This record gives sequence, structure tokens and C-alpha cells, in this order.
Amino acid sequence: MILEKQIWVWADYRNYFHSRVTLQILARASVLAKKNNAVVCAVVFGDRVDAYAGEYIAHGAQKVYVIDDPALKVYNVESYAFLLSTLARQYAPQILLIGATRFGQEIAPRVAKQLDTGLTADCIDLDMDDTGRLVQVAPSFGGNLIAKIITPHTRPQMATVRPGTFQELPHDDDATGEKIRRPLPENMPKPRVRCLKSELQQARVRKIETADIVITGGRGMGSKGKFKKLLDLAYLLNAEVGATRPVVYADWISQEALVGQAGKHIRPKVLFSFGISGAIQHTAALADARFIVAVNKNPNATMMKLADVALVADANQVCSGIIRALKDRIRN
Repeated sequence: MILEKQIWVWADYRNYFHSRVTLQILARASVLAKKNNAVVCAVVFGDRVDAYAGEYIAHGAQKVYVIDDPALKVYNVESYAFLLSTLARQYAPQILLIGATRFGQEIAPRVAKQLDTGLTADCIDLDMDDTGRLVQVAPSFGGNLIAKIITPHTRPQMATVRPGTFQELPHDDDATGEKIRRPLPENMPKPRVRCLKSELQQARVRKIETADIVITGGRGMGSKGKFKKLLDLAYLLNAEVGATRPVVYADWISQEALVGQAGKHIRPKVLFSFGISGAIQHTAALADARFIVAVNKNPNATMMKLADVALVADANQVCSGIIRALKDRIRN
């Protein structure tokens, strides 16, 4: 019987060098563990995963539960959900956190069902209350409200966490931790779905969450046609384009570009903000931007106060001027 309090982070290593959500959650788990006198644990399944277990220790895990078997080389949601719920019953973690990727969104509800516990999806923050319960913060009603949710009775307290929400800890080569190896259970169910072939495809576009330069636009751009100038500017600067919720709802750009509590959290080196007033639903998702350039007609807009450089001007005209200057520089 495990007497110590444990916070588990389920590890998705399949695209380790580009998808950092597991490391981001480990960083937040380390903060929560200090508040709750708990141990941070990663849980990893697969074939030849020792190197990944070591990486999780270097990024904050004090223990890593490992099931390493050739039978787990290819991911199967039924098998992985069974293993995770089986281990959770055995070791009784207080908290179980999973990245809100497509992978995590598939497995988390299955595990919650098998453990007969609650699950808060797509969290944008995590904290502890005075009684040591996990406070799970998530957007609700289309991002109009922010809900603080607790799981008062059942355990583990489960949540999926939106990628990009937290900053990973630096890699610590001197970090030490315990690897706890577990065998494949004898009662492992036979999967009903079998993978015949898989192929890794390169993404056609970069993710806005990992872009060094992000150009965001709001209704202040004036129209859908004028908003498209931001795409031209992004091409010239090798940047990604984000948008506020009104712009997405007006169908000026796809939902994938939404930056805000109901969309993507970003932490670019340089952020350009065109025609955005700065509602809290938007600004909460870009607090980690290193340098902000804002353009707005209203000098008192919240976005202008957050900016390192604020230009009181028409956003559309400034965008057009920058595009012309960049094209002239390329030609010369």
C-alpha cells in the first residue's frame, strides 16, 4: 500500500522533440507537489522507453513507472487505458494529469470511466486549495466563463491540460529519480482493433504554440479581406497567425488560429498585435510572450498597456506599410 501522496503525469513520448506537453505538465506537477507534500511521478508504456524515462526525471519526475514490452510498441487505446487504470488502482495516486492532445483526449475519459472518477478536460491552470484538493481551471460556455472545478470525493483527481499552458523546467543532467518497472499483466485484454500499418507524416504547418513570431489580429483590422494581409505579413516574417474570438466567429480565419482561454496559449519571442483591444480571455493566453508590439487606434486599450512598443494608429494601414517595406527590402 502506497502511503505517500503521488501526482502522476501520463507520458506521451511519441513526438518527444516537438510535443512538449508532458514536460510542461511535469513542471506544474512539481509546483503542486510542493504545496501538497507529494511526489511527482511519470508513467510511461512502450518498447525500449528507458531513454524517455530518464528524460522525465531530468525534467522533474521523482519516480517513473515503466512498463516496457515489445507488445506495447504500437499504441492501442484499449491496452494503454487498461494498463493505466490497473496501475492507478494498485498505487492509488491522488492526482492523474494527461496532456489534452488528441492522444490524451482519447485515453483520458476511458481511464476515468474505468476508475469511476471525475475528469476535467482541457484545463488552462491547476492549483491546490487550502484542503489539498486539486483546483482544475477550465473555460466554459465557449470561453465566456472560467470554471474552477474540484473532485471532492473520488480519486484520482483527473484532468487533461492544454498544450502550451505551462513552461517546462530546464533539463537537469544531475537529477536523480527512481524507475519502477512493472511487468505486462497476465490478464491483459486482447485488443479489438489491430494496427496493420502506420506512417509518420510531417505537419504541413507549424503549430502556433511553438512559433517564435506570432502575428495576431482582431476586429480592428476592419474586414476579412484586410485581415488576410496578416497572412502576407506572416509569410514575409516566417511567422504564424493568431486571432481573437470575434474574428474566428466572424469566419475571417479558422478555429485553429484562436488565441485565448478557449483556444491556444502561445509564448513567442515576438508578438505583433493588430487591432486587438485586449479582453482578458485573449490576454491570459499570451502572458509568456517575450516582446509585444501592439497597434491600435485606442491608446488606452489593454493590449497597448501590455505592449513593449505601442503604436497609436490604424492597424490595417500599419500592416500594409510593414509589408511594403519588407518587400522593398527583399527587392533591394
